[in-house]
Amino acid sequence: MRAARRGLSAEQRAAAAAAVATNLVRLGLPTPGTRVAAYLPMDGELDPAPAVAIARDRGCELFVPAITRFSRRTMRFVPLDAPAGMRRSRWGTIEPDLPGIHGRWLDLALVPCVGFDASGERLGMGAGFYDRHFSFLKHRSAWRRPRLLGIAYDFQRVSRIDTRSWDVPLWGVVTERGVYGRAAAFLRRTTTENLE
Repeated sequence: MRAARRGLSAEQRAAAAAAVATNLVRLGLPTPGTRVAAYLPMDGELDPAPAVAIARDRGCELFVPAITRFSRRTMRFVPLDAPAGMRRSRWGTIEPDLPGIHGRWLDLALVPCVGFDASGERLGMGAGFYDRHFSFLKHRSAWRRPRLLGIAYDFQRVSRIDTRSWDVPLWGVVTERGVYGRAAAFLRRTTTENLE
């Protein structure tokens, strides 16, 4: 899947990124004035730039992940728009060199996927940064912020992803073709209410 997404043309990437942003808007996201995390794409990941532009227009505070300790697989979220130098982490990501916040203070986190299934389970790059960082969500009796929303190309969907005890489920996944997971149920319910 990583090779397939790297093989997409610039036009295919741009069209998919725009369609994902449109599908986010259909979900009512991002909510104006909230804290939204995205990421700086690498290795052919779907570019969240169109979604980030919508968030910026809606007055959202924007953040991206930055690795704090590679050996412990820890990260923080740093302001995207603050003036700062950029650095390349050991993981290969380009990150602003700034202090950051913990993910519990975010309202929405757009998460890159290598693969996903229709229920919203995610396959990442394998290092576990997101699962470790957002593990606190597994200990809550009701879903609260932040909403973890995967964004990916639709061809990255597989029939089923086997989960492990440390995996943190996503609220849903948005692709250029649709919405999956709990976010899909939310979209259906919202659409039905609007029609009534």
